[in-house]
Amino acid sequence: MLRTLTFVLTLFASFNLGAASPQVEIKTNMGAIVVELYPDRAPVTVRNFLQYVQDGFYNGTVFHRVIDGFMVQGGGFTSDLAAKTTRDPIPIESNNGLRNEVGAIAMARTRDPNSATSQFFINVVDNEMLNHPKPDGHGYAVFGRVVKGMEVVEKIAKVATAPRPPHQNVPVKPVVIEGARVVGAPAGKPGK
Repeated sequence: MLRTLTFVLTLFASFNLGAASPQVEIKTNMGAIVVELYPDRAPVTVRNFLQYVQDGFYNGTVFHRVIDGFMVQGGGFTSDLAAKTTRDPIPIESNNGLRNEVGAIAMARTRDPNSATSQFFINVVDNEMLNHPKPDGHGYAVFGRVVKGMEVVEKIAKVATAPRPPHQNVPVKPVVIEGARVVGAPAGKPGK
């Protein structure tokens, strides 16, 4: 607990987010996606994601779970499905009013609601069943939305997939995150 609190305080000190909504470009081998983040609604989650971006953690990771009509998930594995070492998990922020709608970016987690680390997913449909408190009393924490490149997300959602045990729905041809970087923050734009 003390380690998690220290981590959160360090992140708060590292980023001066103000009222603006930072934007991050996720460059993939299929095109670029720009997401706008909402630190006013999910401060710990946004700081966590931005720290991974700043560290270059996402470079060379893949979208390892792709389900058309549901979501695309990435940010934790290399193209040979080797798990990257992450920082400690963060507390869940799913009860923030943000919804798992088309284009919303949310944190992936295990059955433990406070297990999110680096993996995220982008909804390709409205996934009401993932909103707080569903499906398990906790929901999945949305922390931003796609503002540019949704056509790239939709293209990723349509790739051919196959099982690669223990993983399911793995793209046959890797969808690689070549890099992620902060590209700006529109002044005065509120989170939705």
